[in-house]
Amino acid sequence: MQESPGSLESPGGTIEAGVAVYQVLEAEGQTCGPSGNVTGTKPPPGKCNTENYSDCCVQGEQYTIFNCSPPVLSSTNALLTLNSFEEGGNGGGPSECDNKYHLDDNPVVALSTGWFNNESRCLKNITISANGRSVVAMVVDKCDSTMGCDSDHDYQPPCRNNIVDASKAVWQALGVAQSDWGELQIVWSDNA
Repeated sequence: MQESPGSLESPGGTIEAGVAVYQVLEAEGQTCGPSGNVTGTKPPPGKCNTENYSDCCVQGEQYTIFNCSPPVLSSTNALLTLNSFEEGGNGGGPSECDNKYHLDDNPVVALSTGWFNNESRCLKNITISANGRSVVAMVVDKCDSTMGCDSDHDYQPPCRNNIVDASKAVWQALGVAQSDWGELQIVWSDNA
């Protein structure tokens, strides 16, 4: 049997890769779809820190929320974003794992709600790879995918469900030019 690009050989014959992935995830109960919406509210004056390319909620706009993240694999695809973990930075309050602020010169990250997994990855290291380089970073916070657009979230939208929100030290270690900071496709994995 001849396979076409984007297909997989299976015991039942050739199937499209996208269908195969969906069926595997569905069979394992690991699908991750939207769980609702949050309605944007206009930030009060002086609220919503836009440092590091952060967006502010827009009055009346609907933002998708997720109670889950895509399944964690040996190498999990994600979107790297930029965050400040310092007091007064765009990350908001102290980190959820240790109730402390962290210097942006240290490689620290926040993970989307599902990957944060009820603090099970708190203060553990993950390896982030992109741009031909890798860096080890400590998980110190959650990038909340379940809520947003309120004072607790600095009037920023909910996090997407596939985010690794990283300090500038992570971006520097990956060799990304500062002019390209903002969003970057990466893979990450848990450290043993």
